[in-house]
Amino acid sequence: MKKTVLSSGGVIVRKVNEKWEFLILRSFSFWDFPKGINNPGEDPWEGALREIKEETGLRNLTDSWKRSFYETKPYGKGKVARYYILETNPDQKVALLPNPENGIVEHHEYRWLPYHSARLLLTPRIQEVLDWANETINLLMKE
Repeated sequence: MKKTVLSSGGVIVRKVNEKWEFLILRSFSFWDFPKGINNPGEDPWEGALREIKEETGLRNLTDSWKRSFYETKPYGKGKVARYYILETNPDQKVALLPNPENGIVEHHEYRWLPYHSARLLLTPRIQEVLDWANETINLLMKE
């Protein structure tokens, strides 16, 4: 059986004019949410917060979803991505920062988009994550 490699990240949302927007990042032609491979022994939650901070500069995120997460099916060379939903203040600015290990900026662009617009740019594997996040957010807001 192939060993899986866990990467952690987040579906970052913000509320603007009472509507949710999702942060997506572009690396070459591929759009995704901020995420990266966990360090050895690193808790996935802590890894997600670290990766989000490293890739976007965002910190002081709110977790209204009790660390709910979605894991993709294995892809590539046995990689599994775990995504948490986190909210940021609309005033916080995104900064596409260089990787602290190699100095390379991993993402070329970011966009804050409503659900339907974001979905159009994502691959089916990432659309599943977006669909889960959107449904989870809407369920919590109805409670």
